[in-house]
Amino acid sequence: MDWTPDEATDTMLWHMAIQNAIEYSGKANPGSVIGRIMGMRQDLRQYGKSLSPLIAKKVAQANNLAGENGLDYLREILQNEAPHLLEEREKQTRREGLPELNSAQKGKVVLRFAPNPNGPLSFGHARGIIINGEYAKEYEGELILRFDDTDTTVKPPLPEAYAIIEQEAEWLLGFKPHRIIIASDRIDQYYRHVDIMLSGGFGYVCQCSADEFREFRVSKTNCPCRANEIEPNIELWNKMLDGTFVPGDAVVRVKTDMELKNPALRDWPALRIQDTIKNPHPRKEIGSKYRVWPLLDFQSAVEDHLQGVTHIIRGKDLMDSTRKQTLLYQHFGWQYPETMYWGRVKVHEWGGFSTSQMRKDIESGKFTGWSDPRLPTIAGLSGTGIQAEALRNFWIELGVTQKDISVPLSSLYSHNTKIIDDDAPRISFIRDPILLALSGNQQSIVEIPTHPNFPAMGSRKIQLNSQQVLIESTDYGEGKLRLKEFADFDISEKSAEFISQERSDARKIIHWASVDTSSKATLQTVNNGQISKIEGVLEHHNLLKGDVVQIERIGYGVIGENNTIIFTHD
Repeated sequence: MDWTPDEATDTMLWHMAIQNAIEYSGKANPGSVIGRIMGMRQDLRQYGKSLSPLIAKKVAQANNLAGENGLDYLREILQNEAPHLLEEREKQTRREGLPELNSAQKGKVVLRFAPNPNGPLSFGHARGIIINGEYAKEYEGELILRFDDTDTTVKPPLPEAYAIIEQEAEWLLGFKPHRIIIASDRIDQYYRHVDIMLSGGFGYVCQCSADEFREFRVSKTNCPCRANEIEPNIELWNKMLDGTFVPGDAVVRVKTDMELKNPALRDWPALRIQDTIKNPHPRKEIGSKYRVWPLLDFQSAVEDHLQGVTHIIRGKDLMDSTRKQTLLYQHFGWQYPETMYWGRVKVHEWGGFSTSQMRKDIESGKFTGWSDPRLPTIAGLSGTGIQAEALRNFWIELGVTQKDISVPLSSLYSHNTKIIDDDAPRISFIRDPILLALSGNQQSIVEIPTHPNFPAMGSRKIQLNSQQVLIESTDYGEGKLRLKEFADFDISEKSAEFISQERSDARKIIHWASVDTSSKATLQTVNNGQISKIEGVLEHHNLLKGDVVQIERIGYGVIGENNTIIFTHD
């Protein structure tokens, strides 16, 4: 006998169908509604076979009402019967999309994503590439992928990261960046602008030590070097270039005002000497070719101008960078790009990861590599089944706000579920299996839907020649059980007597596997920062490595090597 929801549950299903119809402008999707309900009410998962047609019927009714009476009619129903769902939807709507770019003209917007290639991309990097990419699409503009790789000492580039980042950027964006710039290829351009600065009198070579200049900055007084004439500055600049000076002997500073309220803006450093003999640039074509390297605020400012960047979207912790660069632009007579800021986003389940620290931990053997599932890297996330579209939807939903935000990983998982559920074939993995001998059943083959909501995906044909099945030890118990998508059985002393293919009063629906068509397998999960491996048996399949599946009653996963499933999320 089919399961019938109680009145409260039936009303909830109807309201969820209406909410989805409002969300999708009268085109509610049964799969989307089912996914959300299963996420909210785990107690309903065992009734999936009966639930699916009920929801499909209610979704059709909601869509028909939207077509006949309009979305306002549906909103009125929720307002009267379930206002919390309407309020929830309205909050989501307000957060959807991104704010408009100031002074933006379609076809003329140029944005950039500028990572330091000291490692592949992380979850945090995804925000920058996705937000800038969405704006580039919306305004029919360009997105530049720029490698800010001019630090050879503190955060030296990782040679293989360049190609990896290009691939990961394209995966996240859904398109190739329009231009790719490598800062270390353009040192001569930065030198040319130093010549302009020194000749124009708004830059100078400073020979003060870091401690000495700090005293001048604190006391708001000029250092002696600031009074140098143009020719002496050019001579000192040449000594920086030809090797006369060593690291720490001199830096090039941007002349601002030593009495500015913000100490960080007072005659800030633009270029310094690095020992590229001992620490050559990791790119072989660059190596020890240059001794003087631009600091990020200078290099980025000059490059943004040269590439015609119109809008910069960055973290609010870089507001001082904007202020420094604006002063430099005023010297050159350039117009500074429109700038937008975002606050920090902290994920509850992750601590403070940085690319530099992850690199050290990988090199020390703490993690297996950049794709280690314990790391918040793009390689780690994609390898466990997180989709690029889910990451895009997650960051776009959070939007661009200067408010610091703390979110759980379940928020990302929710987006991922919506994307993968409709296409994920079902498969059974049995933990701590117990053998049951069937009796009274004459079927030698059982056909189970590949996906309960999409008959077009076909079925899984399971051999039952031995009339023996495996179930999880936690599901075992005397009495009536239903083997999912198969039949009801009466369980007694590890034997199972056939009752009916139709649902009777079985206390529980469980997943199972046939002894004939299953094999030993491993489910790999991450718990509290540790990789765990659960041994069990997996139903026979013809899926390929990398395919995303829904593991019956466990969650989603990715087919790995050697009969392994890598757990994604529940």
